[in-house]
Amino acid sequence: MSLFLDEALAIEDKLVSIRRKIHTDPELAFHEQDTAKFVSQWLDRLGISAATRVGGTGVVGVLKGPKAGRVVALRADMDALPLRELSDVNFRSRKEGVMHACGHDAHIAMLLGAAMILAKRQDKLRGTVKFLFQPAEEAAEKGGGAMPMILAGALENPKVDYVLGLHIFANYPSRTFALRPGPLMAASCPFKIRILGRGGHGSSPHQTVDPVFIAAQLITALQGIRARMVDPVEPSVVSVCSVHSGTRNNIIPDDAILEGTMRTVNEATKRRISSLIRGISDSVCKAFGARCEVEIKDAYPVTVNDPGVEAEVFRLLRSIPGTKTIEVPPLLVAEDFSFFLQKVPGTYYFLGTRNEKKGCVNPNHSARFKIDEDVMKYGSASLALLAFEFAGRSAR
Repeated sequence: MSLFLDEALAIEDKLVSIRRKIHTDPELAFHEQDTAKFVSQWLDRLGISAATRVGGTGVVGVLKGPKAGRVVALRADMDALPLRELSDVNFRSRKEGVMHACGHDAHIAMLLGAAMILAKRQDKLRGTVKFLFQPAEEAAEKGGGAMPMILAGALENPKVDYVLGLHIFANYPSRTFALRPGPLMAASCPFKIRILGRGGHGSSPHQTVDPVFIAAQLITALQGIRARMVDPVEPSVVSVCSVHSGTRNNIIPDDAILEGTMRTVNEATKRRISSLIRGISDSVCKAFGARCEVEIKDAYPVTVNDPGVEAEVFRLLRSIPGTKTIEVPPLLVAEDFSFFLQKVPGTYYFLGTRNEKKGCVNPNHSARFKIDEDVMKYGSASLALLAFEFAGRSAR
C-alpha cells in the first residue's frame, strides 16, 4: 500500500545511516553485544519496550496496540561472517576478517524502519507486534540463534500467532519480492569425514595407506550420490567444501579431513543421502585399506512457509507500488528461521538487491557483496504492512 511506502520513504535516510553504521562495525555469531545494544537503544527511543540477552544476545521488542488483535512477530538476524571485505564502498568493515556479506545489516535497518512506521501508527494498531532481533543465523555448526531465542520464550508472553521474516538476496533484481508456499529453503546437514590411513615417505607410497589419494577418490564418489543415486527432479546437493591434510611436500600424512554440506527439501531424501554418505565413505576407505569416521549433523530443518499465510503475504506484497512479486522454486540455501516456522504459522520471503548499474552483482557471502540500498525502504514498508494487517485479524 502506498501509505506504508510513503512513510518508509520519509525515513529512508535513517535506514541507510543505520545500515552503514552496522556495516562498519560487524560482529560474529553470538558476539553481537554492540549491535544488540544499538538495537535496544533505538527501540527505547521509539517507546517500544525491549528485552535484551534473549537466547544470548537476542533482543525482543514489543509494541501493543490499543485494540485486541493477533500477535505478529517480525524477525531480523544480526550476525556477520568471518570474511575480509573486498567491496568498494566507503563504509567498509573496520574489523579485519569480519564482514556483513549476507545483508543482515540491512535486515536490522529494515526491521527498525518497520518499528518506526508502526510506532507512529500505534493508536491505529490492533493486536501486538514483536520485533525479534536474532543472533547467530550463520552459526549452523553451533545450532544457530533461533532455537535459543525460542527456548528463552521469544514466542511467548504474549504468545505469537504469526511469524514473518525477510532476507536480502542477490539472486533477484532489486525491488523484487520472491517467495513460495510450502518448502522454500533446504535442510542443512554439515558433515565431516576423517580418513584414517598410514603415513610415510612421499617416495614410497606403496608402503603407506595414502589418505590424500583416498580423499580424492571419495570426493569423486560422493558427487555420484546426487548424479546417480537420488531422484534427479528432487532438489538436493552434496558438496565437499574443505579438504585438510599433510604438513609438507614429501610426507604422506596419516589422515585427511573432508568437510562439506548436504542439502535437500525432503526429509526422506535427507535420510537417504545421509545413509549413502556413510556407506560410500566406509566402502571407499576400506577398498584402499583405510578406515573412516563420519559425522553428519542436523543443523537447520527445511524452511516451510504456511500456504495460507503465504497466499495472503503474496497478495499484500503485490500491493506495494514500484515492486514486483514472484513465486520461485525451492532454494538449497538454509535458514534457522525454519525453527520459528515449526512453532508458529508464517512465511519467509526474499527481497532482491541485484542491480548491475550500481555494481550490485556479487552473490551473498561474497567478499565483494554489495546491496542496492534503494530497496531498504520497500523492505521496511513490507514488514510494517504485513505486521499491521496480520495483527488486525480478529482475536481468537
